[in-house]
Amino acid sequence: MKKVKIGLRKLRRNIIEYIATNRLFISYVILSIIGLVLLRGLTVNNANNLATFISDLAFVLLFGAFGYIVKPKNRFRYLLIVLIVFTLMEVINSIYYTFYYNFASFGELTAVGQTEAVTETILDKLNVLHIIYIIFPIIFYFVHIKLNNSSYYDFISAVEKGKKMCMQTLLVGCILLAYTLVMASGTDYSRLTKQWNRVYIVNRFGIVLYQCNDLIQTLTPKISALFGYEEAQQLFIKYFTSPERDEYQQKNKYTNILEGKNIIFVHMEGMETFLMDLKFNNKEIVPNLNKLANEGMFFSNFYPQVSSGTSSDTEFTLLTSLMPAASGIVFTSYGDRDYVTLAKLLKAKGYYTFSMHGNYSSMWNRYNVHPNLGYQDMYFEDKFTYNRDKCDDKNDATNLECINLGISDKLFFKEAMPMLEKIEQDNKNYMGTVITLSNHAAFEYLNKYGEFDLSTTYQDCTSGSCESVTTNYLQNSEVGHYMLSAHYADEALGEFLGYIKDSDYFNDTVFVFYGDHDVKLSRSEKNYLYNYDYKTGEVKEEDDPTYQEYDYYDHELNKKTPLIIWTKNKELKKTFKGEVNYVMGMYDVLPTLGNMLNIHNEYALGHDVFNIKNDNYVIFPNGNILTNLIYYNNSSGQYKVLKDGAEIASDYIPNLTQKSEALLEVSNAIVVHDLIKEAGDTLQAIKGNGVND
Repeated sequence: MKKVKIGLRKLRRNIIEYIATNRLFISYVILSIIGLVLLRGLTVNNANNLATFISDLAFVLLFGAFGYIVKPKNRFRYLLIVLIVFTLMEVINSIYYTFYYNFASFGELTAVGQTEAVTETILDKLNVLHIIYIIFPIIFYFVHIKLNNSSYYDFISAVEKGKKMCMQTLLVGCILLAYTLVMASGTDYSRLTKQWNRVYIVNRFGIVLYQCNDLIQTLTPKISALFGYEEAQQLFIKYFTSPERDEYQQKNKYTNILEGKNIIFVHMEGMETFLMDLKFNNKEIVPNLNKLANEGMFFSNFYPQVSSGTSSDTEFTLLTSLMPAASGIVFTSYGDRDYVTLAKLLKAKGYYTFSMHGNYSSMWNRYNVHPNLGYQDMYFEDKFTYNRDKCDDKNDATNLECINLGISDKLFFKEAMPMLEKIEQDNKNYMGTVITLSNHAAFEYLNKYGEFDLSTTYQDCTSGSCESVTTNYLQNSEVGHYMLSAHYADEALGEFLGYIKDSDYFNDTVFVFYGDHDVKLSRSEKNYLYNYDYKTGEVKEEDDPTYQEYDYYDHELNKKTPLIIWTKNKELKKTFKGEVNYVMGMYDVLPTLGNMLNIHNEYALGHDVFNIKNDNYVIFPNGNILTNLIYYNNSSGQYKVLKDGAEIASDYIPNLTQKSEALLEVSNAIVVHDLIKEAGDTLQAIKGNGVND
């Protein structure tokens, strides 16, 4: 008992001595950990995970340990720099998560200079919670001032053994990191290596380990172009010689139906399908889109598959049937690769190809990437006449030439029409992509969107007698602003359709209208539409008997966008009509249309939806999966059954996740290692010899 007491007294003395001689370092550790825990709490709601806390603490100690080899009077500067790095990491990822529901990658951050407009949109969503982290370096500075005014630095200069403290701190950090890695499962390692499920990685390992891993993965291919090439080539050959690939050769009733026809894609910025079901005061939000769906073939369960490249990811996936890059953005990091695209395949058949947009061609590096994807000409901002100087004035209701990031959609379509007619005059066949702009976030140009009444009238019977009360609760909400913007974009779309119908041209042309991606409205913002209580002026609580469930899965499923094939060709109109409700992703567009146009991309990862039908599956860049039966959340490993009474076989999810991982791996390998160029001939030789690996 006496020895125990002596031991406890010695431990107490050592702790007091450590605190007395390491107050600066302890302050650095505490402030760093609070910031890292706060980031997880405010983003993925995972502040109390012990395993992640240990991982973060390990890196805080490892980076901080080297401060001990610096003289005590200079140690503050080193630790402050480390703390500022953590703070920048927290601020950037906090803002990034708000916009993308994901965490930042070094490969994407290097592309910021190419994405000025998107950067402005992100900054529009800034609030105090995004920059609260800067308080920690400020507190640390005042701790230093207090210590500097005392004899602290002189005292530790006399008694401290810096190298010994450095080694001891490194040892503790290494032990904590080893614990983190030893306790990780095979799934954890797999996702850490593949990097595409960033939310899972941050949940499991913390933001610091994720960011370090991301930096390594971003730099490695740049350091050595052959890094991992042989493994990637084997994966590539195995995937594309699989017997399952035979499905791409099947024919159906739409085979070759569009051979020799012209095709124009209309890229509808930020247009979501849920808008098509909304009415206010018996007026539709998007009447022209609804009319278009009724006149053409409407794919009602169509989902974009975008990552951080948003619109550019959509363009890439639609043209190539490949997925966005796991790290970085294809258009800014891998735009020079050799891809098989819809534009190139049609160009080989004698088609003239073009792209058209009312923004700068530098946005998303399009001036370099579009030619590489097969577009012969680009009709961008410099080809249109409008008052660019007034673009930044959101409140000038008289200037309707410029809305948001460039030329307004209405003027864009008006000026595009003679260009499109001339293209038809000069070319036997053509294929082009027309990209709209006005419905891009942020939705703040309210004085330019025109009139649309979002008010709602309800019966208030609280006083004993009922009376009609009108409220415009959406007027100042983000979702309300979005609907006003979408209504404007729909009006512009209606005018464009009017031009097409009145024109003597386009009788042999098929138009494909598609929403490029959801508009990144949060679940709470969209919940205004489903659970706003007119009487209280607040969103209903979940225990309210009238509460309409709108959970994580509902929100993800609500991110679908319209896809409509439409033509004024009288014969084709008979075929391209009605609703198609098969689950479909952006990577399915090329195989589906390719079958109709008699072109084939053997590297396509999607499916001809009319071949696969209800067996289709949509894989998202974060590993989530959608089928006609389930929506699978890859981060949690949980899923929601979408059909009442549906029985899910025990091997259904494992088979899906296996397909998902294989597809994401091979797609990323193609993009990073330029495998179509580097290994395409090898693959063809193997196929020619009838060898299946």
